[in-house]
Amino acid sequence: MKKQEKSIDKAAIHMIEKAKKDGIDICWDRRDIQEPQCGFGELGLCCRICYMGPCRVDPLGRGPEKGICGADRDTIIARNFCRSVVAGGAAHSDHGRDIAKLLLDTARGQTGGYEIKNEKKLKALAEEFGIETKDRPKEKIAEDVASLALAQFGQQEGQIAFSKRAPKGQQEKWNKAGIVPRGIDRDIVEVLHRTHEGTDADYQNIILAAARASLGDGWGGAMLATDLSDVLFGSPVPLRSQANLGILEKDSVNILVHGHEPSLSEMIVAASRDPEIVEFAKKKGAKGIIVAGICCTANEILMRQGCPVAGNFLHQELAILTGAIEMMVVDVQCVMPALGALAARFHTKLISTSKKAKIPGVEHVQFDEKDALEIAKGLVKRAIENYANRDKSKVDIPSDKEDLIAGFTTENIFYHLGGKYRATYRPLNDNIMNGRIRGVVGVVGCNSVKITQDESHVTLVKELIKNDVLVVQTGCSATACAKAGLLRSDKALKLAGPGLNEVCKTVGIPPVLHMGSCVDNSRILTACTEMVREGGLGDDISQLPVAGAAPEQMCDKAVCIGLYCVASGIFTVFSPHPQVLGSPNVTKFLTEGIERITGGKFSFEIDPVKQAKLIIEHLNAKRKALKLAPMLCDSKEERVKAAV
Repeated sequence: MKKQEKSIDKAAIHMIEKAKKDGIDICWDRRDIQEPQCGFGELGLCCRICYMGPCRVDPLGRGPEKGICGADRDTIIARNFCRSVVAGGAAHSDHGRDIAKLLLDTARGQTGGYEIKNEKKLKALAEEFGIETKDRPKEKIAEDVASLALAQFGQQEGQIAFSKRAPKGQQEKWNKAGIVPRGIDRDIVEVLHRTHEGTDADYQNIILAAARASLGDGWGGAMLATDLSDVLFGSPVPLRSQANLGILEKDSVNILVHGHEPSLSEMIVAASRDPEIVEFAKKKGAKGIIVAGICCTANEILMRQGCPVAGNFLHQELAILTGAIEMMVVDVQCVMPALGALAARFHTKLISTSKKAKIPGVEHVQFDEKDALEIAKGLVKRAIENYANRDKSKVDIPSDKEDLIAGFTTENIFYHLGGKYRATYRPLNDNIMNGRIRGVVGVVGCNSVKITQDESHVTLVKELIKNDVLVVQTGCSATACAKAGLLRSDKALKLAGPGLNEVCKTVGIPPVLHMGSCVDNSRILTACTEMVREGGLGDDISQLPVAGAAPEQMCDKAVCIGLYCVASGIFTVFSPHPQVLGSPNVTKFLTEGIERITGGKFSFEIDPVKQAKLIIEHLNAKRKALKLAPMLCDSKEERVKAAV
């Protein structure tokens, strides 16, 4: 790959050039030496389900058409795809399990430094679960809520609690298809069983089982992670911060948290703000302490604590390359094993903290919630002491950074749209119905070295808001747009269409809303539910003028998210394509056939401008089906065409 093909971010390009000059290999270099990547694997035509293989099916039909057991391309690809789905669902749902356990232990007084910060949301969840709240202390209510939440994982029959939040029309589709999520772990295990050698060979049957498991993530594990994090750490509120490597400071202690679980990162932020520790940093010659994040941990501490974001997934090596990081603390998911060797070339201390995620050659400090704050203080003090070891000749911090607004949720959008005394989604629905807003699109997901970093996210979002589409974002996609200035009202509104511009200025929100980390895609699902509940836009999510996009996906979690969006009735653009193209039948089912069952479907278009075109056509079709007013911004010809 050429330099200009690796990223659109000036700070990233600067650090990529520094790595090349210093003879340090980073992810883009490791990708280059993998070329050519396995064509069979890229198409999903390699089966390693049993040990008689691995077997490969020839995509050109000139070689084997079946594996040793007789599995054809449809079966092989469906099994591979669905195992990817449940691996992603397991990762996100295990995050939810850990948060539920933390709430339970906190309620029982068995943790150090945690407290229940959002009693209002706790009581709302208790009422939803049918738990008595009157005249009961919050700790007892929390214990019952956490216990019921944990029970969702092992539940064997019935329907997981939060899936009942979905509109009735959506639940009817799930019931008819037999994909109502029963228990989070229950449905994941069943897919693993179905895809074992000699079990399910019907590709549609396998995919629908995976759809059920994915719904258990979106409407279960991930949703629990979001709601219970709000209870423990406080619900986000819109706030200002900054993003990109320029947030690092030459004369401050720089600590990065990287991964996905907020339990430790929240404590590190608290420790860094302790007056005694701040004074300790000054005594060691630093101006202060910067705690910033990479990946979804970044979004967790951004939306609740206002901490700056150092970057998204592909920035993790680039941040260490600045030579200005005293410590990077990592937990689970999206952490490159290459960080260990890279950190050793600088003074940076890389610390792993989860028993689930150790890295050979990297120091491990086991995080224990019982002593959370003390462990966090110890790590911050060690980072401060390491400040003296910084080699100033290696320090190279790009100046690039952008202001941003983050911290929108399903609940606080009510307030921003309707005001204190009329908190409602009515203004959003009305402005979709009257033609000022074309629809709402969630743009989420990762970075991938297969795609120029951030380019697809930024290009797609610009195209959407230009065409009066309100965009909601999570995860690394939100960080990509933050670095490009699209989470700033002043900058983004200049790019927005006239109708969207008018609405956003009137209610005081930007046209691109940051809604949190990747588990917080569940907020997008509940926001869609609120739009249905408000009325005027159909009876289920599949009728809404909404869509989803993961334009730079790179892992199993993204595959699971994509499938639960499709299973929830949402048209979803997914790029790069999952490894299914070796089977025309599986590809056609995911991009066409599944829509007849769930109301949603995939598109595997890679060009972000074409992605935007497909999404806008989809929104227009949904508007037409609902007989909504033509878009006010469209030309006369377009308005006539839309009416026909």
